[in-house]
Amino acid sequence: MTDATHLTPQAAFELLLAGNGRFVAGSPQHPNQDAARRAQTAPSQAPFAVLFGCSDSRLAAEIIFDQGLGDLFVVRTAGHVLGTEVLGSIEYGVSVLGTPLVIVLGHDSCGAVGATREAVAAGASGEGFVRDVIERVTPSVLAANAAGYTDNSDFIDEHIRHTVSLLVERSHTIASAVAAGTTAVVGLSYRLVDGTAHLVTTRGLDLPAPAAV
Repeated sequence: MTDATHLTPQAAFELLLAGNGRFVAGSPQHPNQDAARRAQTAPSQAPFAVLFGCSDSRLAAEIIFDQGLGDLFVVRTAGHVLGTEVLGSIEYGVSVLGTPLVIVLGHDSCGAVGATREAVAAGASGEGFVRDVIERVTPSVLAANAAGYTDNSDFIDEHIRHTVSLLVERSHTIASAVAAGTTAVVGLSYRLVDGTAHLVTTRGLDLPAPAAV
């Protein structure tokens, strides 16, 4: 059983990327998905990462990172927008479960970002509670507009960076864990066609900076 308490943030990140590499190569191991693992994790859980991602049906976390039962603590919303329930869930993963890694996972062709770009351009908003999603993505779109971005991938990356910043700025629990070096927050962008996850931003990991836009 993968025990998060024995993993550094760097080791957890490498474990996650290794799983994505297997998925991309078409050689997944489907670890920790048998009856023995089910019995092993029934009394308690010790996931090595909190994965906060978009609700898009094509981003099934355990599949694209080739993980199994008890490996990932998954929180998903449309456009990976943050609310108090989401913050509380991620804080639970960090402070109670002791996960050494928080991943913010965005992706290309994100409907929430696309809809927000259209709404901002038209000076409109969505209907029903979709409006709340658009309102929460709007700061990212405005920042991308101000930076002169035109490519949709740049808007996606800006929204991922914004979400990572919000997590650290709004949550004292997460910020303290990052400062102490016990947890890192990493923003990744997933490509639907080839299944790869690419680094966008990090808080708490000493990784090469993404190439400048």
